[in-house]
Amino acid sequence: MNSLSEYKDIVAFHPGYYITEVIEDLGISQAEFAKRLGTTGKTLSKLVNGQINLSNEIAKKLAAMLGTSVELWVNLQATYDQKVIEIERERDLDEQIEVVKQLDYSYFVNVAGLPQTKDAREKVSNLCKYFMVSDLRILGEQDFLVNMWPDISTIEARHVINSRAWIQTAINYSGNIKTDPFDSERLKRYLPELRSMTVKEPVDFMPRIQQAFSECGIAFVLLPHLRNSEVSSAVKWVSSDRVVLAMNNRGLDTEKFWVSLFREIKHVLQQKVKTIFVNSSDTKMQSTDEELDTEADKFAMNCLIPPSKLKAFAPNKQTSDEEISSFAESIGIHPGIVAGRLQRDKIISSSRCNKLKDKYIIDFPE
Repeated sequence: MNSLSEYKDIVAFHPGYYITEVIEDLGISQAEFAKRLGTTGKTLSKLVNGQINLSNEIAKKLAAMLGTSVELWVNLQATYDQKVIEIERERDLDEQIEVVKQLDYSYFVNVAGLPQTKDAREKVSNLCKYFMVSDLRILGEQDFLVNMWPDISTIEARHVINSRAWIQTAINYSGNIKTDPFDSERLKRYLPELRSMTVKEPVDFMPRIQQAFSECGIAFVLLPHLRNSEVSSAVKWVSSDRVVLAMNNRGLDTEKFWVSLFREIKHVLQQKVKTIFVNSSDTKMQSTDEELDTEADKFAMNCLIPPSKLKAFAPNKQTSDEEISSFAESIGIHPGIVAGRLQRDKIISSSRCNKLKDKYIIDFPE
């Protein structure tokens, strides 16, 4: 350490800095000064180098030896401590401002209603309060909020920060949604109705999904995409009786929306209350429990398209769009979901049948 600390225009003088000046003015060695002061050379060395604080005992001895007041030395220590706090606060703010630069603050103005400001310090303060953290750098720490990423050092920092910011936004937004206590059996009974909604338009099915979920203890949140966030959907239990199911509304089509929804429904039914499930375009940010994820994927595919029905259909690469649409109608599901399934299974080319998939534009309710 040093008896003088500086950051920007803030300077903190440790009492040891002044003691060094006194020793030089007296023209004696540090060892002799220590003897005259009645302390050890080791203690004095640490003091003049700013490695220890000035104790009340040393303050009394300095006052007696030099003919000053005890308060003079006590106040020097107090002033130093205060300046050090100012330096630390200023340095912390500057480092948090670097985090703010990685976040799209306007997103939180539009989605969360944060105050509009161009002042970086105000942004830090507003975001800390919104994310309920004491320091924005916490967003980048290993175990914050999402505990299943094995090593965040392998993931770009901006993706970690923004993904967590998006998830926390979903949790915050869910606080406005009233839900009944979680009821897995009720949710299972709703599955056929939810599946039947695939042929409807978002304006019709969204209110019903939200209502049905709330009756089952699920706060369903569909949020706009946050730049540099790689999360497309997530499931997080906020209590044993309430779970948040959040989805990103970017680039949704019939297949993506419904497959994602049913996959997350399965994650809810797995009831792993201490695990947050994240679906991401970045494989490094996926949930680490492959068994549970595989189970959820299988559940989604089988719920939407019963295996026995698909087997009887026996599609191949020559299966026409008309045949796909006819099959979808026969099992009461949107043809885009069937087309997507055949693409996933590599039965048909990924460039085929995309016209069967409706593009969803689901606006965030401001």
